[in-house]
Order: sequence, then C-alpha cells, then structure tokens
Amino acid sequence: MKKNEEQARSLFGISLTNRPKWQQFLICSSGFFFGYLINGICEEYVYNRLQFSYGWYFTFVQGFVYLALIYMNGFTTKQMVNPWNTYVKLSAVLMGSHGLTKGSLAWLNYPAQIMFKSTKVLPVMIMGAFIPGLRRKYPPREYVSAILLVVGLILFTLADAQTSPNFSIIGVVMISGALVMDSFLGNLQEAIFTMSPETTQMEMLFCSTVVGLPMLIPPMLLTGELFRAWTSCSQHPYVYGVLVFEAMATFIGQVSVLSLIALFGAATTAMVTTARKAVTLLLSYLLFTKPLTEQHATGLLLITMGITVKLLPDSKPPKKGSVPAPAPSTQLGQPAAGEETSQQKIEEDEEKTPLV
Repeated sequence: MKKNEEQARSLFGISLTNRPKWQQFLICSSGFFFGYLINGICEEYVYNRLQFSYGWYFTFVQGFVYLALIYMNGFTTKQMVNPWNTYVKLSAVLMGSHGLTKGSLAWLNYPAQIMFKSTKVLPVMIMGAFIPGLRRKYPPREYVSAILLVVGLILFTLADAQTSPNFSIIGVVMISGALVMDSFLGNLQEAIFTMSPETTQMEMLFCSTVVGLPMLIPPMLLTGELFRAWTSCSQHPYVYGVLVFEAMATFIGQVSVLSLIALFGAATTAMVTTARKAVTLLLSYLLFTKPLTEQHATGLLLITMGITVKLLPDSKPPKKGSVPAPAPSTQLGQPAAGEETSQQKIEEDEEKTPLV
C-alpha cells in the first residue's frame, strides 16, 4: 500500500497513476509540447528579432517566475522528502544547460540550436550506464535510432550553416557544453525518482531552482552580462512581459518533462523532446520565412526515421536473464520472497550511497 502511494503521480491535478501507459504518455507529452512550442516562439522573437542575447540573465529571471508558480501550486518545503544536498549536482547541470542553451542563440539561429540539442538522446543513453541508481543498458535498436537522429541533425546543421549568417564556432562550443550537461541532467533526475519514488515533480523543480539560481550570478558578473542585460531590459521593459509569459509556458513543459522522466525514463523523454524540436523547427521556418533546402529535408527525414525506429515494438519478448539488476521488482519470474527482498535491499543501499 505504501509502495503504491509512493509511486502515485499527477500532473496539474490530473491523476496519472491509475491510467493506462498510453494515456499517461499522451497527457505528459501534450503538456510538454504545449509549453515548449510557446517557449520556442518566444525565444526566437527575443533573440533573433529583438537581438537580446542574455542567456544567463534570462534564465535567472525565469527562475523566480518558476518559484512563484510553484508556490501558487501549493508546494512548501515541508513536503520535501529529499535532503537539499541531493539537488546540488542536479542544479549545477540544470542551470548550466539553460544558460548555455539560451546564450548560444547569440551565435546560432534557433533551428540550428535546437537541432544540436536534439542529439542529446545519444549522450543521455550512454551516460545512463554510469549513473548510480540506474546502470541502464539499451538494445542495439535504440542506438540505431539515436544514430539516425544524430546524422539527420548534422546534415541539417551543415545545410543551415550555408543558408544562415547567424552561425559560429562559439555557438557550437556553447551548445556542445549544454549537451554534456543534458546527458547528466535527465539521468540524475531519473535516478532521484527511482531511488526516492515519493519525490514529486514540484519538489524537484523547486529545489533545483532554489539551489541553482545563485550559481548563475558568477557567470553573469564575470561576463558583465548582468549590467548589460539590466540596462537593455530597462530601456525595453516589455521584454520582461515576454520572459514571464515564456516562463509560464516553460513551467508547464518542465513539469510535464519531469512526469515523463518519472514514468518512462530519461532516454524515452529525450526522444519526445527531439520530436518537439522537429515540430518547433518547422514552425520557425514557416513563421519567420527562412530558406528550407533539400539538405534540410534530408536531415528531417532521417530524424523521422530515427523516431520511427524508436517507436517500433520489440520483435521478441524480453528474456528473464536480460533484465538489468537495479530493477528486480519488474521481473516476471517469481524467485523466493526472502531472496528477492534481501538482494533488492543490498542493491538499493549500494546505489543510494554514491548519488548524494
């Protein structure tokens, strides 16, 4: 009974626990698509139309919007189930990823940036094998799917470099740094949900934001971005309105992503985010009238193939011996109860120690 309570999930008042998997997936994906499609349009407007490229500062401002929305949803620190130090490493990679992603838009146009970010599914899968508490192993089909995505994204990026002047090596370095952090981010979040199932999406977003906001101050001061951004935004105060609106939409997307990670894992969530980026890309070209070449189309075709391979059902049922050790409760076989409980306890103790 306690186990079922611990694993209960809801999304903005919609219960997910007792629903079929496909309904859970549809609800979480819909919230994610809605939030991040609006986020993409707002970012394109602020960075490319208004020429405001203050990624660290914008992330800082939006963090306070997140905190206000979390409190409006009724979350308090009394509801926390994990110690604060659980979120230090997670917050560092989260804020670094957000800041580098937003800052890279000064050197990359939005479609090139989101296509780079779409490649994160491969590093996420690889890193999942090394994160304590997960130790994920994926079948070859999953890696084929990821490679198709990566090749498609590279083709698109090369085509974009030929047709867009807003492309430079600095942007590539920044977005590559964001990818490295993303490879840790999803897996760390999944590890926390796995080892502490009582953790809610609101707790994870609240704690990682509170711990992460002070980490944004040093890069803003060292680069002088804090003062430049403050001056620019003071001259154009309506930018804050756009940022608040974007943060509200992104908040819905973030909570939906955390729900996907908790229910389906980091790698599946990365595939969903890739599909969203492809949709955002097409909207960017349609709304902002950018040239779309045959090479762009080829890249998008490979991305579609990669997603299709991922969605194909397994050709044969899993063998009993092939299920990874960290998830003994999912085995279909029924070993002796004492044996299973004892081994599971040892594995959980072993996994929990190095994470925090």
